[in-house]
This record gives sequence, structure tokens and C-alpha cells, in this order.
Amino acid sequence: MTQISELKERKRDREMSSHENGRSLLEDGLLQDEGEGLYTGDGSVDIKGNPVLKQNTGNWRACPFILGTECCERLAYYGIATNLVTYLTSKLHEGNVAAARNVTTWQGTCYLTPLIGAVLADAYWGRYWTIAVFSTIYFLGMCTLTLSATLPSLIPPACVGSACPTASTSQYAVFFFGLYLIALGTGGIKPCVSSFGADQFDDTDSRERVKKGSFFNWFYFSINIGALISSSFIVYIQDNAGWGLGFGIPALFMAVAIVSFFSGTPLYRFQRPGGSPLTRMCQVLVASFRKRSVNVPEDSSLLYETQDKISAIEGSRKLEHSDELKCLDKAAVISEAEVKTGEFSNPWRLCTVTQVEEFKILIRMFPIWATGIVFSAVYAQMSTMFVEQGTMMDTSIGSFTIPPASLSTFDVISVIFWVPIYDRFIVPIARRFTGKERGFSELQRMGIGLFLSVLCMSAAAVVEIYRLHIAKELDLVDKEVAVPLSIFWQIPQYFLLGAAEIFTFIGQLEFFYDQSPDAMRSLCSALSLLTTALGNYLSSFILTVVTYLTTQGGSSGWIPDNLNSGHLDYFFWLLAGLSFINMVVYMVCARKYKQKKAS
Repeated sequence: MTQISELKERKRDREMSSHENGRSLLEDGLLQDEGEGLYTGDGSVDIKGNPVLKQNTGNWRACPFILGTECCERLAYYGIATNLVTYLTSKLHEGNVAAARNVTTWQGTCYLTPLIGAVLADAYWGRYWTIAVFSTIYFLGMCTLTLSATLPSLIPPACVGSACPTASTSQYAVFFFGLYLIALGTGGIKPCVSSFGADQFDDTDSRERVKKGSFFNWFYFSINIGALISSSFIVYIQDNAGWGLGFGIPALFMAVAIVSFFSGTPLYRFQRPGGSPLTRMCQVLVASFRKRSVNVPEDSSLLYETQDKISAIEGSRKLEHSDELKCLDKAAVISEAEVKTGEFSNPWRLCTVTQVEEFKILIRMFPIWATGIVFSAVYAQMSTMFVEQGTMMDTSIGSFTIPPASLSTFDVISVIFWVPIYDRFIVPIARRFTGKERGFSELQRMGIGLFLSVLCMSAAAVVEIYRLHIAKELDLVDKEVAVPLSIFWQIPQYFLLGAAEIFTFIGQLEFFYDQSPDAMRSLCSALSLLTTALGNYLSSFILTVVTYLTTQGGSSGWIPDNLNSGHLDYFFWLLAGLSFINMVVYMVCARKYKQKKAS
């Protein structure tokens, strides 16, 4: 008997078995109806590993604790990040370029370390315990940073005229040790907390699925409430009451975040970790390579898959076969030797269709993921070049002086304004035209955000052109002084960036949660955050290249310490051009993308 005929016979046996079990499955369904869906259908459990009742756990009743945790954690993060460039230049006496490079490198690292937390969460600890462990590391980093800004021995002497002593090696070491402990701590929190919040809504319940879409909007709203307090109140404290207190208050809020998170434990729904996603991907590659000479059958039902109702991967639903990347399907082809021996338990030789499809999904996501990098490079300017541009503008209102970093408040206000407008008005209106539950698809939402990012950088360039024009008219080109142009001229660029965030970043949260395999959701959330890391690194790289190329021959370059003698507008136009090209590439990739199909 040939291999194909044997496989077809096995298929017929399975179909007969399914008919025999039909009555049992029907009875199970009736029992579920009689119980009115008392238990969740997505495999979630309580902290002890028992099935959870819908009416007592999860849903919006568990979300205030998670949203509160995220709000306080983001307040702590932005309490450091928003004004960090000012601390580096005014207290550690770094130059503009060095300070901007250090900030973007650190912020990039904060969005790179989530890969560590994601793998631990998906493979071993689960999202809850990963958040708990890394929150503690985060808090220790906050305390270290507060000490470095409080103890006189850890702070360089103040400038005397134009002479500014550089920080010692030990002073740098303590400061950056605390800073990068925070980067490690946020790595365990960021990829898990949004996914953990979304886990509170049952994917098998249509009503809860709609609520989950709303959750992502309010999750981002909570982030920006924390950011609003940081960019206004905390920045003011840092500039006027001292950096020790300015770093100490965010540390206190981080402690509040930890308490808030643990307080909701009895109400949470938990998803079991499904094993290492990296190992499963390697198994697909190895198995497909070993069977590189095997032909893939035309009938996809002949590929290997478990006959259980649930997937062989813990905490995951089965995925339907797709016709793309057929070379990977070889990993799920049952060989003649395996048919004879009946040995199907070695995943390094034979993988299920679901396991293969997991890998395919990640590959399909890659082009969409890559286009988020340039957007993140634009977003990085808010805490670097926008702040440095603001320091060379009029920051006074009467006798009151506005810290330049506080202008990021308008970005946050923009987000806080647009989230409820989007959730309560734009989505219902869009739903009438598109027929989609959430108004726009995740891909449409991200595309709108990319377009707004082009407008944002264009607005920043126009403001800088006007600022340089005034500097030239008043003969301030060679003087490192602020130009008499109100800093409020920066409001449009911050407002546009906030609107772009609503569409792009929240769209990414939805896309990478909904389209990811069930057992890879923390990893895919980390991959979405990785675009922010790479965007910061890209910003640093562009800054370094621009500085190198424009300072040849003794020229002051586009971004000198005295911005009045530079051309920061050219830098902004460069990013606007890159953003436009990125948007065009994204539109092509989005049209070709195929959605995940879970059974």
C-alpha cells in the first residue's frame, strides 16, 4: 500500500471516529448551554490552576488593577525619560549630541529587553509571575537612580562660568547602573501587561471580544495619564525642587504599581505557559530541513495534526493550514517510516500543522512589523530634538518659565483627547461604513498613523525654519541664546504626534495580540515593542551619520551645540521624507497580508 493511500485510510478512520463521538460532543455542548457558559472557553485558569467562572473573574472587573498598574509604571518611566536629556546636559554636563544619543540608546534598550521577559512568560513563568519578578527589579533601579541624584558624592560639581567638570567614572557607573536596571525591569512588564489585560476577555465569547478591542484603547489612555503627570508635575519638580525629589516621586509610584497589581490577584484569569516558542520555531526548521526531499501532499488534511479538540501546544487553539511557504509544510508531512512505526512524538522530526502555522504567522507579520521602525524613530524625537529645539525658544509666560520637556504634555493631552473620541464616536461611525466590529481594521488604523507622522515632522521642520529666520534677522546666529519665538509654536507637532500614536501604537497592540498565535502573545507583544527599540537605535544612527557628514571640513553641521548656527530643519525634513517612503512601503505590505485563521 502506498504512503498516500495509507494516509487516506487513516483520515477515513478519523472521520468514523468523529461520527462515533458526535453524540458525546453534542451532549457536552448541551451541558455548556444549560450552564449558560459558566466557565471560560479559552482555557484560562485561576492562580491555582483551576478553571475559572466567568461571572467571578476577568472582564472589566479585573482591568482597573491592571490599568492602575500600567498608569503608575508609565508615570515612573516617563518621570525619568521625559527630562533625562536635561539631566544629562545640566547635571552630568554632556553635549547635545552625546546626551541625545544616550537617551535614545537607553530608550531603545528599554524596548529591546522585553524579548527576555516575553520568552520567560510564554515558556516558563506565565505573564503574572514575570510581571511580579521584573517589577521588583524595576523598583530597585528607581531607588538606585534616586540615590545617584541625591548623594553629593555621586553628582559632578556645578559649572563655573563656561567650565563644566565632567562626571567621574564612578558617578557615571552608579547612574547608568540604575538606569539600565530600569531598562531590564521594564522588559518583563511591557510585553506582558497588555497581553495579561487582554487575557481577561474570553476569545470564545463574542461580547467579550468587542470589550477587548475597547480595552486596548483605555490601556493606552492609562499610559498617557501617567505620562501627563510626568511631563507636567514631575518635570516641574525636577527643574525647580531638585532631581533627587524628581526621581524619588516616580520611584514611589512604581511601588504603588506593584501593590495595585497584586491587589487584583483573586480576580485575574491566567493562561498557562505553552513552552518555549523559540524551541518550537527551531523544531519546524529542523524537521522541514530533514524532509527537504519529501513532497508535500496536495490535500492539506493529510498533514500531521492531533485529533484532540485542542492543540498539542499548551494554551493554544489549533490553526488552520495556509497555502503560503509550502517549504515549511514539509515539517508536517508524515513519512513512510513514521507511518510504519506509528511514532509521531518527536517534534524535531514531525511537527503539527498548528506548530508550522505559528512560524508562518511570524514570517507574514515581519514586513508589517518592520515598517513600525521608522515611525518609532520619529516618535523618539519628542524626548530629544523637540526638547532641544524648545530650549532655544522663548519658554516664559510672564514670570513663569516653562520647562521645554513639558511641551510633551501636549502630545499626551492629544492622546487623552483622542482616545475617548475614537472609542465612543469614530468607531461607531466607521463601523457603519466598514462593517467591522472595531470600525477600522488594525492595518487601516496603523496606516492612518503613519500618514500623520509625515505631517508631524513637516510641522517641526516649518517651525524650525521660522525660528532660524528670526535668529538671522536679530543677529543671533552666533549666539547660544533662545530666540524670541514662543515655545507654544511647537504645539502642532506634539498634537500631530499624539494623534499618530492613537492610530499606530494602539493599532500595533491590537494587531500583534489578535494576529499572534495564542502561545506566542507575549513574544509578539515584545516584537511590537522591539520596533520602538530599533526606532530609537535608528534615530541614534541617523543622528551619528548626519553629524559625521555635515561636520566635514570644519563645518558646524546641522545639529551643533548652538542650534542657531545649525540646520535642525534639514534633519526634520530628512525624517519626513523617510516617513513618507515608509508609508508607501507599508501600504504595499498591508494589501498583501493574510489574516490568521484559528479553528
